[in-house]
Amino acid sequence: MSRVHTLKVIAETLNQSNDLKEMLQSVLEKLLEVTGLSTGWIFLTSKEPTYTFVADVNLPPALSWEGKKPMCEGGCWCLDKVWDGRLQKAVNIINCKRIEDAIDYDWGDTKGITHHATVPLIAGGEKFGLLNVAEPGKNEFTEDELDLLQSVSFQIGTAIKRTKLYEAQQKKAEQYAKLDEISRSIWKMNDIHHLPQCTVENIGRLFNLDALVFFIREENILALRGTYFQNVSQKIHKRFPIAPDGDLTATLSNQTVQQELSHYGISMEKSFLIPLLIGEEWIGCLIGHQNSEQSEEIDQDVLRALGDHLSLVLEKARLFEKSRELALIEERNRLARDLHDSVNQKLFSLSLTARGLKEYVKQLSDNEMVTESLSEMQALSQEVVGEMRTMIWQLKPAGLEEGVIVSLKKYGESLGLNVTEEIKGVGNIPRMIEETLWRVGQEALNNVHKHARTQDVHLFLSRKKDEVILRVQDEGCGFTIRDDHESWSFGLSSMKERTEIMGGTMKIESKPEEGTTVAVRFQIKQERGGYDGD
Repeated sequence: MSRVHTLKVIAETLNQSNDLKEMLQSVLEKLLEVTGLSTGWIFLTSKEPTYTFVADVNLPPALSWEGKKPMCEGGCWCLDKVWDGRLQKAVNIINCKRIEDAIDYDWGDTKGITHHATVPLIAGGEKFGLLNVAEPGKNEFTEDELDLLQSVSFQIGTAIKRTKLYEAQQKKAEQYAKLDEISRSIWKMNDIHHLPQCTVENIGRLFNLDALVFFIREENILALRGTYFQNVSQKIHKRFPIAPDGDLTATLSNQTVQQELSHYGISMEKSFLIPLLIGEEWIGCLIGHQNSEQSEEIDQDVLRALGDHLSLVLEKARLFEKSRELALIEERNRLARDLHDSVNQKLFSLSLTARGLKEYVKQLSDNEMVTESLSEMQALSQEVVGEMRTMIWQLKPAGLEEGVIVSLKKYGESLGLNVTEEIKGVGNIPRMIEETLWRVGQEALNNVHKHARTQDVHLFLSRKKDEVILRVQDEGCGFTIRDDHESWSFGLSSMKERTEIMGGTMKIESKPEEGTTVAVRFQIKQERGGYDGD
């Protein structure tokens, strides 16, 4: 058969299938048929020392031994020459290591095959594998035969490249379909507390990941909010400090973060990182690990699209959470106004009515029981009025617009405390942090009122360029601090939890008969052009 006709037959065979293994098996069979050779095999190669035995025709028993074990395991001179760049064109292989091993270890009959020709499968400078052909008793291939094999190998290499591109596009399309499924499952989620777990569950399951973690930036901390490991998703909330320069990579390089990631078998060198960005600011990230032997590598374009979409979902959920907080504050303010304008005024009127009636009854005879009842009614109504004012303060801290210290001072005075205050430094405090300072300080003042056996309390607020500190200090009876935070009272635990959720720290110092100091500290992220501190 002529050279031209041979190449035409090979080209037609290569165009009959887009399945790589099926295509290579078919073209090997056709090549041997048109050249009159009896035996051949094909390896596909990747990075040394990885290769795959993908096609063969008429292997002798020595090479088919134990399920073709001699062809699937170990190395050979042909592969070594491909990896080190020495094999660039079709050549005669004088000695074949696999055949020599088969003879030395008596794996079976070689059917007279002692030599073979080796042809690298190359297209566009990219190496895909090796084509080997042999014939019993044939010790050498002519230059014409090698030239023909070289031309055929170029056709096969081009077809392999085309097929791999086709497979890559197919896989990419499948991954985009998975991305669409993930998007539809999380797009309508506005609950930022459940979003991380739902996200890692869907991504981990659909992409067959070994592990996936979801970090969210919360003020000045990096919060681990969702994990997927061993096919199980979990909602979690662990906090880590953000690097002073705010850099995401530096933050993730923190030893504590690295130790936490290692619990899930994640190392930054072998995992993929998806930063979640709004503009140039990162608001979170996903870090995942996949077993390349068991799952397909996720396309970089898909990862970027996933990050872009998830960034929008996360930002939407954050804005929704803020709107809920604002709505809650507005509802508390409305309720406080209603209580003040209606219930509180009516209770005050009741107290005045009881007082007036008591004065009138005193002028009557046999009034002792009635007077006593009216006195009790007056006392109870005054007590309820006081409690109602406290409730109104808790709902709406009147004066918060004047600063958290003013609000806390007025609140403490409403409890009957003698409050002194000290302020160092000036500057705006972020709304959510100021709200947290108010709630924690409020609980601390309640504790002084109920437990400290003193009416004197001192408030100290320090506002520096990058931090704010609030201290509530009394000289009361004090108590013994337990190291086991789980045994703390509900009030102390809630104060600590409020503080840490916003990325702050709370410290309590107290000893019996030596008073108590509650100190709350927050690192403040400096906004552009916004601060004129001390």
